[in-house]
Amino acid sequence: MLKNFNGRPSLATVLKASTVAGIAAAVLATGVPLEITRSYAEAVKVQAPAVPSFANVVDAVSPAVVSVRVENRVNPVSDNNNDGFSFDFNGRGFDDLPDDHPLKRFFKQFGQDPNDQQGHSRRFGQNGPNGGPGGKGRLRPVAQGSGFFISEDGYIVTNNHVVSDGQAFVAVTNDGTELDAKLIGKDPRTDLAVLKVDGKGKKFTYVNWADDNNVRVGDWVVAVGNPFGLGGTVTAGIVSARGRDIGSGPYDDYLQVDAAVNRGNSGGPTFNLSGEVVGINTAIFSPSGGSVGIAFAIPASTAKDVVADLMKDGQVSRGWLGVQIQPVTKDIAESIGLSEPSGALVVAPQAGSPGDKAGMKAGDVVTALNGETIKDARDLSRRIGAMQPGSKVELSVWRAGKAQPLTVELGTLPIDQKDASADDNSQPQQPEAPASEKALADLGLTVGPSDDGKGLAITDIDPNSDAADKGIKEGEKITSVNNQEVSSADDIVKVLNQAKKDGRTRALFQIQSSEGSRFVALPINGQG
Repeated sequence: MLKNFNGRPSLATVLKASTVAGIAAAVLATGVPLEITRSYAEAVKVQAPAVPSFANVVDAVSPAVVSVRVENRVNPVSDNNNDGFSFDFNGRGFDDLPDDHPLKRFFKQFGQDPNDQQGHSRRFGQNGPNGGPGGKGRLRPVAQGSGFFISEDGYIVTNNHVVSDGQAFVAVTNDGTELDAKLIGKDPRTDLAVLKVDGKGKKFTYVNWADDNNVRVGDWVVAVGNPFGLGGTVTAGIVSARGRDIGSGPYDDYLQVDAAVNRGNSGGPTFNLSGEVVGINTAIFSPSGGSVGIAFAIPASTAKDVVADLMKDGQVSRGWLGVQIQPVTKDIAESIGLSEPSGALVVAPQAGSPGDKAGMKAGDVVTALNGETIKDARDLSRRIGAMQPGSKVELSVWRAGKAQPLTVELGTLPIDQKDASADDNSQPQQPEAPASEKALADLGLTVGPSDDGKGLAITDIDPNSDAADKGIKEGEKITSVNNQEVSSADDIVKVLNQAKKDGRTRALFQIQSSEGSRFVALPINGQG
C-alpha cells in the first residue's frame, strides 16, 4: 500500500499507480483515502499495453549487416588546396574533439594523425599528382557506409554513392572481422551497388527481401547500420509513407521511414519484424544535417531485381522506349480531351529509337502499358526500365482525341543515355553550357570564394530562378553537390555533368546558412 506522510495516498502516487481515470476523479472529488493494494510496478504491468521488443529481430539480422569502408589513393595537401576535401567535424579541428571520439579513433586506427602541426584538420587532394585514381599515394579511408549480406557466399548490397569514388573496399562484420571486398557492379540510376567478399569457404549469415505487397504505412521497421562510423547501431520506427519522389532520378519510388537514419547509414537495411529487408537506407531530409525523422529507403521490389542483375552480369540491362516525356497536367488533359490528368505526354521521340520506329509522335499520351493504366510519366519510366530489352509491349496512345494501339519492341538503354527520356519533367535536351559560369547562370546562381575557404559563397541569385523559388538566398554557402564537397564553380559543373550522364535531371545542393545546413534539389540546365 502506497501512502503519503499523512497516511493518505498522494494524488501523484495514485496517478502513477493506475491509468484508470475514475481513481483520480474519486480522489479529487472526495479527498477520502484510497487504499492501493497493488504496487506501482504491478499496476503498470496490468494497465499498460504490451510494448513490442525488437531484440529477437536484431539478434537474428545483426550478423548479416556490415560496415563498408571505402579507400582511395590520396595524399595530404595544404589547407588552401581547392581540390582537397576536409575530414573535419562541423568545421572544427580534430583538437577540439575528445580523445575517445569515434572520428579520432577512426584515423588513429589507420595510422594517420588527423591534425597537422598547427592542429588544423587534415585535407586530402583528389586531383593532385599523387592523388586520385591511378595516383601513387597510400590507400586511405575516404568514406564509410553500411551494407548487408544477401547470400551465404559473400555478396553484399550497399549504395552506389557509398562506393562510387573508391579503389578498395573493406567490409567489417558486427564482430569486428575485416574482409577485403571486390566491387561486382553498380547502378547509379537506382543508387545501388554490389560487393563480394571471399570467405574462404565460410558461409555468411544473410537476409532475404520482403514482399512489397505486405509493406503498409504504419508498419514497424528496424534500421541497422553504421551512423557516423560508430559501428552497428539499431533504430526503430514506422513506415511513414510510400512512393516518395525526392528528385534524385527517374526511378524514385522511396519508402519514407521515421527510424533515426544518419550519415553512415547509407546502404544499410531496414527490416520488418520478420527480419526481411523492406528497404535500403539511402537519403535523409534534414535542415540540421542529422536525423529529424524523415529518411528514404529504396524499396525491396526495386532493389531485388537490380541486385540480381548486378550479381549476374555486373550491370543492369533496361528496356528503352526512346521518347522524351512529361506529366499530363489538368490543363493539358482538358486541352486534348482526356477525362483526367494521367498518363505520360510524349515531348519528342528520338530519331531511330524504338518509339520512333513504332510511330510514336510528339503530343501522344501513353495511357496504358500491356493493358495496365499508366499513372504518370515516372510510372511509365519505371515500368519500361524494369522490362528486358527486346520485349514487345502493347501501348495505348491517346492521339487526336481517341485511343490508338501501338506495338513497340524495346531497345537497350545505353549506359550514358537518359531513360526513355523517362523523366517526368524532362524537356528537350539543351546544349551543354560552354563554361562553368554559364552552367551556374542556368541555375540562377552566381558564386565566389567563401571567407573560410570551404564551399562557395552565393554572391547573387536570379529572383526568377528555381533556386530562388526553393528559398536559396544571397549570402548563403554551397558546401556540397550530390554529397561531393565543392570549392569552385568547375567542381559544381563536374558533378552536374556526371549527374546528367547518370540520367538525372536534378542535383542535390547542400546549403549552409546562419540557421544551419539543409539540402535543396535543383534542376540541371533548367530541366524541371
